Amino acid sequence: MKSSLSLPKASGAYIGATYACLGLGTLGFLMGLWNAEMQLNEKGYYFTLLAFGLFAAVSLQKCVRDKLEGIPVSGAYYGLCYLAVGLALLLLATGLWNATLLLSEKGYYAMSFVLALYSAVTVQKNVRDNKQLDGSSGSDTRPASL
Repeated sequence: MKSSLSLPKASGAYIGATYACLGLGTLGFLMGLWNAEMQLNEKGYYFTLLAFGLFAAVSLQKCVRDKLEGIPVSGAYYGLCYLAVGLALLLLATGLWNATLLLSEKGYYAMSFVLALYSAVTVQKNVRDNKQLDGSSGSDTRPASL
């Protein structure tokens, strides 16, 4: 079932800005890790949190949008998406709280992480909106038996 909402198409400048923010947040976080004076296992922890957080945020956006458009979403998966985003944020906060970093470094990691997650959600929303407005449904092409 398609949504009856009529959305204006996002401008190229807005779409470009969302991609730029995603790049700035992600690359900024990764550059901070690259230059950080911490052990490799700590860098791996923060890198994994970034990958997990990005996936969780995009997955949550998709679930929320599917539910809004009347596409069935299981309650378990919907709740799991919220839990995953919350867990990524909680693990980042815990890691930064216990890290031996300057307060300014902790703030840098937190802000670049949040920027990356937020812009990933916005990029996903723009991609989905543009597909819907262009008339391509992006529908599932799996066989009916699956």
